[in-house]
Amino acid sequence: MAPTPTPNQHDASVAASPASGRHRVAIVGGGFGGLETVYRLGDADVDITVIDRRNHHLFQPLLYQVATASLATSEIAWPIRYLLRGRRNARTLFATMTGIDTAARRVLLDDDDTVPYDTLVIATGARHAYFGHDEWESVAPGLKTLEDATTIRRHILVAFERAERETDPGQQAALLTFVVIGAGPTGVELAGTIAELARDTLAPDFRNIDTQTARVLLIEAGPRVLAGFSEDLSAYAQRSLEKLGVEVALGQPVTECSRDGVVYGGKRVATRTVIWAAGVRASPAAEWLDAPADRAGRLMVEPDLSVPGHPKIFAIGDTVTIAGPDGKPVPGIAPAAKQQGAYVADLIRRRLQGRPAPPPFRYRHAGSLAQIGKRLAVIEFGRFKLRGALAWWLWGIAHIYFLIGMRNRLSVALNWLWIHTRDQRSARLITQGSSKVTSR
Repeated sequence: MAPTPTPNQHDASVAASPASGRHRVAIVGGGFGGLETVYRLGDADVDITVIDRRNHHLFQPLLYQVATASLATSEIAWPIRYLLRGRRNARTLFATMTGIDTAARRVLLDDDDTVPYDTLVIATGARHAYFGHDEWESVAPGLKTLEDATTIRRHILVAFERAERETDPGQQAALLTFVVIGAGPTGVELAGTIAELARDTLAPDFRNIDTQTARVLLIEAGPRVLAGFSEDLSAYAQRSLEKLGVEVALGQPVTECSRDGVVYGGKRVATRTVIWAAGVRASPAAEWLDAPADRAGRLMVEPDLSVPGHPKIFAIGDTVTIAGPDGKPVPGIAPAAKQQGAYVADLIRRRLQGRPAPPPFRYRHAGSLAQIGKRLAVIEFGRFKLRGALAWWLWGIAHIYFLIGMRNRLSVALNWLWIHTRDQRSARLITQGSSKVTSR
C-alpha cells in the first residue's frame, strides 16, 4: 500500500490501550468483509478499531458505472465514519497499514504509529495484476477505486472531445477506438456500456464526428467471455455484446500495451484508451506475515480463516484463497467477503465466551450476475439460469438492495430509469486537468 497523508496520526490515543481493558479487535479494511465483521460484533464486549487508507466504503460492483458516466461517485460510496457512527464500541482511523508486529501484537501504520490488538482481522482487498508487465499500468488503468473510475471516465470522455477537433483521420480513428482487456464481468460490463454510450447517449451531442462509428474491442486470453458462467450464458453474452457493436477477440492474449495502442494475436490496434480488467493481485498481507500465498498473492488460510501459525490473526475477502464446497477457490465477490466477516465475528464471540469454535467456514454461493447492456443481463443460481431483459431487472433490484441508505437506492433507481428510457447519462463531467489526459 502506498502511504497516504494521515491526519492526527501522532495523537497518543491512537497507540494507547483502551481504558476499558476489553478485548481489542483491529480490522484493517473498510470493505464488505471488514464492515460485516464490525456489524456482527456490534454488541460484543470488545473495542474495535477500523483502519483504512481511504475514508469511504465503496460498492465495487457498480464502480464501472461511475467509469462510464452512469452514476456519480457519491451514489456508490459512503464515509466509513458515517456508517459506524452508531457503533459505540468502534472507532475509525484514516491511516495506511505498513506491516504487522506479531510478537508485540501491533498493527504498524504510516508515520511510525501503531495500533495494538488482541485479535486482528485483515480485509485489505486486492489490486490490479498485470502478469509481469507492471509498466502497462500507466497506459491501461484498472478499476478498483473511485480514483480509477474517474480516471477511466475522463479518458473515455476526453477521447470523444479530442476526436471532435482532430483533423487527421488516423488519429481520429485511434481516439474513437476503446480497448478493454479481460472479459470477466467487469470487462463485459465496461465494453457493453461504452458501446451504448457511443451509440445512444453521445450521438446527438457532437457535430464533426459520428460517435456511433466508435470501435469497442474486448480482448480475452481465454476461450470465452464470462468464464465463470455456464457455456450457454457465456455464448449469449458474447452474441449480445456483438449486437451492441462490441468486437470480441478470444484466445488472444495482449503481448504489448503502449500509449500508441495494443498488440494481440500478432495484430496491432491503434488506440488512445485502454482499460485493464484482466486480473487482480491481493494486497501484501502475505508479505507482512511471511505466510504462504498462491500465485495471485492471496493468503492461504486455515479452515477457520486464521493465518497459519497465527490463530489470533484472520484474513478475509479478496486477501485470501480458500476452497469452496465444490473444491474451487471461493470467488472474490462481496457476498463471499460478507460471509467470511460474519464467520470471523461469530468465532471471536465464541472465543470470548469460552464456547466451542464453529465448524470450518463454508461458503454459500448466492449466484452470479453480470450486466451486458442497459436492458440485458445474465444470472446463474445453480441450475437456475436467466438471461435478457428480465435478468436485467433482477440484476438491478439485487444491486439496489445492497446499496446503503434509501437516498442512494432512490437516486440510483431513478438514474437507471432515466438511462433506460431516455439514453441519457447525467455524470458526464470531465475534471482534473482533463484536456491533457489522452494527449499521448
